[in-house]
Amino acid sequence: MTTQQQAAPLGQGDHGRNETPEERSDRNWNELLQELRVTQTGAQILTGFLLTLPFQPAFADLDDFQVTVYLLLVGLAALTTLLVVTPVSAHRLLFQRRLKPQLVRGGHRAALGGLGCLALVVTGTVLLIFDVVVGRGAAIAAGGVTLGLILVGWALFPLVYGRRGDPRR
Repeated sequence: MTTQQQAAPLGQGDHGRNETPEERSDRNWNELLQELRVTQTGAQILTGFLLTLPFQPAFADLDDFQVTVYLLLVGLAALTTLLVVTPVSAHRLLFQRRLKPQLVRGGHRAALGGLGCLALVVTGTVLLIFDVVVGRGAAIAAGGVTLGLILVGWALFPLVYGRRGDPRR
């Protein structure tokens, strides 16, 4: 690797990697799949929890607001699952057609959509549980704090560090 490749700032050059476009697509695809595995596991656990609720005796005690929130959460959980599985399905259907760069771009967009839906499912689940256990005011506060923390951790943190670049370069 040349000194110039090592010193290239993020966002320029080849990021210190000596790889072909195909190798870069393969690497990006593998990274995306690893991220989707984490997201999918969390989404599946949360969806499983939500799907058990109507079969609990206390579910009949929910008010209209709580039932509406619950149904929205089930829909969002299903959409989250659909979005995080979409890249895998697309890969199967487009296998060996030399479309890896397009799959990576489309998978990236689906993953971002899935993360957005997952953020809403996590926030809404906290809201619903707090509403049932301690009341609406605490639920709104807990949901707001949860959404705020998600925005900081999932959006603000990466954006701030992305602007700073790699301090090792």
